[in-house]
Amino acid sequence: MHTFSILTVCSGNICRSPLAEQLLRVGLASWPQIQLASAGTIGLTGQGMPAQAADLSRHFGGDPSAHVAQELTEQHVQSANLVFAMSREHRRAIVELVPRAIRYTFTIREFARLVADLTDDDLDEAAALPIDDLVGRLSTLIGLAASQRGAVAPLVSADDDDVVDPYRRSDEVYVESAQQLVPAINAVTALFHRAATVQPK
Repeated sequence: MHTFSILTVCSGNICRSPLAEQLLRVGLASWPQIQLASAGTIGLTGQGMPAQAADLSRHFGGDPSAHVAQELTEQHVQSANLVFAMSREHRRAIVELVPRAIRYTFTIREFARLVADLTDDDLDEAAALPIDDLVGRLSTLIGLAASQRGAVAPLVSADDDDVVDPYRRSDEVYVESAQQLVPAINAVTALFHRAATVQPK
């Protein structure tokens, strides 16, 4: 079975990237062909999620129980089809590690912003592929999102492409971080569902 691999990346791999991984796993559970993993640029190897992050995961339907932090490697990036960084800083680190990954690495909020206004007509490349070619259909989204980088109006603040780091901060910051992350997760999963099911005109 061909697979489509998504990697989520933050700093320690204990708050933002595992939460993103777990919520994507919930939203994309219909498709076993989609593989999910997470890692950290300064991964706190072997650690689990802090209680606040684990509670948020459970609140949104995720399962944090088996998470063990790991440090990002070249192999992680090279084996992924799509990499979601939690901030521009992480995106830079990923691309410094594997320069060709610039083609398939986005911050997750950036990706959600770039695809926000795509119509089914924009998904014609996916629609042209067989309905059972999920990997092919999802792969078209990477180039499509990248092509929007020059077409979508720039942000008022570049910080809006980042998810705030809640590590060792208050419960309120954990909530703020989730409030930034969850809508982006929802946008990604909705687009994947559309790309998987869109029919040719």
